[in-house]
Amino acid sequence: MNQQTAAEPPEVSVIVPCRDEEGNIGSLLDEIAAALAGRRFEILVIDDGSSDATGRVTIARRETIPTVRLIHHARSAGQSAAIRTGLEAARGSVVVTIDGDGQNDPAYIPALLDALSAGGQETGASAGQRVGRKASFAKRYGSRIANWARRSLLDDAVRDTGCGLKAIRRELFLRLPYFDGWHRFLPALVRREGFSVALVDVVDRERRHGISKYGIFDRLWIGIADLLGVWWLSTRRKVRPVISEE
Repeated sequence: MNQQTAAEPPEVSVIVPCRDEEGNIGSLLDEIAAALAGRRFEILVIDDGSSDATGRVTIARRETIPTVRLIHHARSAGQSAAIRTGLEAARGSVVVTIDGDGQNDPAYIPALLDALSAGGQETGASAGQRVGRKASFAKRYGSRIANWARRSLLDDAVRDTGCGLKAIRRELFLRLPYFDGWHRFLPALVRREGFSVALVDVVDRERRHGISKYGIFDRLWIGIADLLGVWWLSTRRKVRPVISEE
């Protein structure tokens, strides 16, 4: 049993956006708690309008993981909105994001936190980079095109922004411009603020239960518009000011 109580202030807030993941969420919460054993943490499950027992399974896990919190969207608002909801409710100084389908392995969370800490205050985030991705050829091919276009336009030096595993300093996270789809551009937005991003290779896993909630080309044109918007934002701020007070 996890010995941390819900009253203790957390160091790390783990945000898990999910919809209809009753078959995955219970074991995922167990894995997150195991990965963060010895740290003060909270887990915020953002139930994005699920029609299954995702919420009930989450609540049941409080018996063994008392710092699990459940926030429910009355109807689905999308992954970006779910992450934003979790960010606003988080109490930790560092926020970790992880997909609710179980394909992101929580065992890599400590490596993300260590990479963020090792980089010092100039490092604003650490981001997982998937290797051995478990997806259809069409999805992998689509991701390659999207990542190539993003790197070409934004020059963000990130191989894969589609990995849900990221760790970001909450104070910085709250400053980033929000829009639907922002979770795909977090490294570029962090760099725009003048911070570096540490990269950590993570091994992708098979989805254990359920089906993917995202199509291959269903956001193609919106994604292009988002990419152009982030490029425009990146050209409008070149230098992070160095501030001192006397």
